[in-house]
Amino acid sequence: MATDGMRPATGWTPRRPLDRPLKLMAIGTAAGLFSGLFGVGGGTVIVPLLVLWLGYDERAATGTSLAAIVFIAGFAAATQGLYGNVRVLDGVLIGVPAVGGVLLGTRLQQRLPTRSISLLFAAVLVASAVELVLR
Repeated sequence: MATDGMRPATGWTPRRPLDRPLKLMAIGTAAGLFSGLFGVGGGTVIVPLLVLWLGYDERAATGTSLAAIVFIAGFAAATQGLYGNVRVLDGVLIGVPAVGGVLLGTRLQQRLPTRSISLLFAAVLVASAVELVLR
């Protein structure tokens, strides 16, 4: 398996040297737009696009997404704060226990086959979509 998170033998090679950076910047722009508009972007935008457009495996896409979210979430929270939309104590009460969830989820992810991760992720997205439609 490739160490950079790319799937081996995908046959993907950039046509131009800027293809990859431009795709990464497009993914970031879409994630930022969705983060500002809906409060989502990492898991629902970045991960699928890294997998589909750039051939990342699910684990590398997840890790890369989480690294990007540090910047996205910080800037988005600050901007939303300027509009008075942030409840800091509630954010802390969600965020601190979420660290434990991240540790458990990452540990579980490392033990699951990548196909299972993809199917579970798809199921969560479908369930979320159904819930939103039924509201």
